[in-house]
Amino acid sequence: MTSARGTAIGPTLMAVVAALLAAAHFSRAGQWALSVLSLAAPLLLALPGRWPVRLLQALLLGAAAEWVRTAARLTAGRVAAGESWLRLAAILVTVAAVTVIAAWLQSRTLRRRPGEAPGAEGIAVAAFAIAAVVMGAAHSVVRSPIILAERFIAGAGWLEVAALALYAAWLARRLAAGDRWAERRRWLWGLFSAVFFLQLALGLAGLADFLMSGKLHLPVPALIAAGPVWRGGGFFMPILFLAAVVLVGPAWCSFLCYIGAWDAALAARRPRPLELPAWMRWGRRITLPGVVLAALGLRLAGAPPLAATAAAAAFGLVGVGIMLTVSRRYGTMAHCTAWCPMGLAAALLGRLHPLRIRIGKECTECGRCRTACRYGALADDDIRRRRPGLNCTLCGDCVESCHGGWIGYHFPGLSPRTARLVFITLAAALHAAFLGLARI
Repeated sequence: MTSARGTAIGPTLMAVVAALLAAAHFSRAGQWALSVLSLAAPLLLALPGRWPVRLLQALLLGAAAEWVRTAARLTAGRVAAGESWLRLAAILVTVAAVTVIAAWLQSRTLRRRPGEAPGAEGIAVAAFAIAAVVMGAAHSVVRSPIILAERFIAGAGWLEVAALALYAAWLARRLAAGDRWAERRRWLWGLFSAVFFLQLALGLAGLADFLMSGKLHLPVPALIAAGPVWRGGGFFMPILFLAAVVLVGPAWCSFLCYIGAWDAALAARRPRPLELPAWMRWGRRITLPGVVLAALGLRLAGAPPLAATAAAAAFGLVGVGIMLTVSRRYGTMAHCTAWCPMGLAAALLGRLHPLRIRIGKECTECGRCRTACRYGALADDDIRRRRPGLNCTLCGDCVESCHGGWIGYHFPGLSPRTARLVFITLAAALHAAFLGLARI
């Protein structure tokens, strides 16, 4: 009879063996970072919950695919050279099979761990995978090292990718827990902003590697649109912005904007938000085309860089002034909803995204969601129409506030709960990925 201890050791031992084989493979290929990650993979079993086991299974299956790919490549080379290949193919396919068995045996580990809510395991693995793919693609495609660790130690970029992807998995699980949603969102958003501006401070202190291009660019979101127009190039940040909007719609404004966290913190100083004056609600509809046309005009006029920098700095300082005065007074994020042009761009482009916040017919119009919304997207008319206004950033604070559960995420063909989990997965993955990619 197999003991419980033997049942526990067997899957772990097989995972360690598979990890050692993968580490040796990557070490021989000169990929030391992937070798280190292979050795560290079994340590996932030390983490609580079922999602680390699922993640380890996915990584082992990925390693098996790498063995099959290597077998096909080396076998083709030997066949082309007229050399014997059968033993080589047999050995590598056997190693791939051992790795698959190691992944399969982790099912025993899963049975020993307490069950979780439906979908809880999947969102962690999915968040890890999405974050890893986004950062890995940028790391592989961008010629100049875009992953910060790579700038200091060659090959270390993959370690940072893995660490941030693991953070994405953990974060997705924490957000999916459902309690204290608004608090957790503001915390992670504040963390994103703090990391962003810490890197800026280090760059200003003379450590140019902390700057994206080695040169200083003003941290004004409007420059995402205006900068390339002025420079006639440099489209990395617009591409990053569009990629975010494609994945999470207007949630760029509630999870990923490095300035928006300030506006949220200042608006939160007033317990209950007030509606902004009508004239302010038209502000960013003017600033979006205005900053683009201004950048184009400065370029065509041959204005010196100092003049363009001064104009951008003035625009940013006015935005900070709006946060300190209007946002604090009204409790509504005036900078994000009435000044920042990228907020309007995210809102308009976000209309193409299938994810929405919807209010059920059972809603009693108690107004709790209106109090929770700091974007002014839930005015009385919006609630009566059963859908938020253009300012909605999918932040989800209103979902938590509804005592009857009548407001929630909507995605065609999915239940509200599943739609929420999809959104959480994407938001957590992008938050982690942008920590590694979005720099001045």
